[in-house]
Amino acid sequence: MNRIVMTEYAQIILGATLVALSYNLFLLPSRLAAGGMSGVSTIIFELYAISPALTQLLINLPIFIIGWIALGKDFSWKTLLGTFWVPFIIYLTADFSYTVSNPVLGAIYGGVILGAGLGTVYKGKGSTGGTAAIAQVVKKFTGLSSGYSQLIVDGLVVVSSLIVFNLELTLFALMCIYITSKTIDIVQLRTASSKLMLIITENEAKIHDVISNQIDRGLTKVRTVGGYTNQDKSMILCVADQQEAVKLKNLLPEEDPTAFVVFINASEVLGRGFTLDKYYGQKF
Repeated sequence: MNRIVMTEYAQIILGATLVALSYNLFLLPSRLAAGGMSGVSTIIFELYAISPALTQLLINLPIFIIGWIALGKDFSWKTLLGTFWVPFIIYLTADFSYTVSNPVLGAIYGGVILGAGLGTVYKGKGSTGGTAAIAQVVKKFTGLSSGYSQLIVDGLVVVSSLIVFNLELTLFALMCIYITSKTIDIVQLRTASSKLMLIITENEAKIHDVISNQIDRGLTKVRTVGGYTNQDKSMILCVADQQEAVKLKNLLPEEDPTAFVVFINASEVLGRGFTLDKYYGQKF
């Protein structure tokens, strides 16, 4: 098993643990059925006082089998790990003494931790099973998008919670779902603090020298034409970390005061100097 695969399995375990903790510490004590299998187990616990860990295990097992049959290779050992790790951790932490019963705090903090957990699982290319697996099956046989399929499944859970709980708790559950979705996006796409810099300049050689020698980064040159002047210019693309970007921002007015510069947050950067060694043939 190579390092990348091991990292993905570690992400699934960490993410699934966060999912379980968000349920036991925030969602269940606050009585928030915030969609998904956690929402189903919250409703069943409210009605029949059945252990949420047992509920999720019993429901996830047939869902996993159906998903494996329906989706085949789209299901994997990673899905199996995520599916059963969550109820396992819920069972281990069932008697945890530090819990939050305030629905406002439960929706906010539970949503953040749940989203962080799910986002981490997704970064590991895994799944926690449950309604996510049902949504995948719905997508395959209806042709709906992943988002719509998940919305339909989670919507049914939220409607059910309206029958069991009051309207106020249902609205807090909806707020939790929204916070969870935003947190998932942050974890999956906005983990890098790097900056993409677009520099339009007439002094290409000077900017090249600054980037290469003073912040020690690579760059890409794109030939451009000014829309107002109709003159040939160069657009330099450079990705650097936060401190390097600040240093370049301070240097540019001195080296080329007329340069037009745009700084953009880079959500994730793959390649040399970031996910690969910065220098060819060398490791630092």
